[in-house]
Amino acid sequence: MTKLVARIKILPAESETDIMSIPKTLSETLPEELKLIAHTKEPIAFGLYSILADFTLDDSEGQMELLEESIRKIKGVGQIEVINVSRQSVKIR
Repeated sequence: MTKLVARIKILPAESETDIMSIPKTLSETLPEELKLIAHTKEPIAFGLYSILADFTLDDSEGQMELLEESIRKIKGVGQIEVINVSRQSVKIR
């Protein structure tokens, strides 16, 4: 099955949110067919940060919605923004 790579910007719910706890929680709680493959902390403004995260998912109906719902369930997540979705060209292990 074809895999997709989705890049998603995750914004904190509050300025006091421990933004670096979000990727760890995601890695532990994502459904089996979704995988966090990379993430980075990005400055927003005035000491606030967001997470830019890359995920792999199956290219099948409902997978993107499942990913978005899984991210939104994490404590501390405010808004999310899908930056890019593309087909995976190289298999990541």
